[in-house]
Amino acid sequence: MKKLFCLLILSVFVISCNVQNTVPKNTASEPEFSQKLADSLGADQRGMKNYILVILKTGPKDAIITDKKEREKLFKGHFSNMTEMEKMGILKMAGPFATKNDLGYRGIFLLDVKTEEEAKSILQNDPTIKSGVFTVEILPWYGSAAIPMHLKYHKQISKETP
Repeated sequence: MKKLFCLLILSVFVISCNVQNTVPKNTASEPEFSQKLADSLGADQRGMKNYILVILKTGPKDAIITDKKEREKLFKGHFSNMTEMEKMGILKMAGPFATKNDLGYRGIFLLDVKTEEEAKSILQNDPTIKSGVFTVEILPWYGSAAIPMHLKYHKQISKETP
């Protein structure tokens, strides 16, 4: 019995050593906190900040505006407006929903502005919103202050602009 117990203890020890050796060790050192970077991004203590989330929804004029050239002109203006908002440092993220949905949601903008009123004012520069192709839902949103950092990498991986 004593032999069996010792054999059992030895087996558990050998198995636990093997398991520990198969768990990958974290060889990458944890990045150090950078106050300078946090300040440049407007981060709070949690590395977060307030944004305005805009949900673009199918508007009342979407089905009415059927002329292909008119729609092309509106959407060209839509993309031009997004480029302008990005240049101004306001647009931090944007994109369409991948599939149609029952909510009529078409896409999102993440804006770095202080108030919903400021967002509404800026959004009136978008011809698809102004014309009623899209309506918007505007919500305050709290997220990582590092979100805008993806923009420089996106430009490096995108072969064409919208």
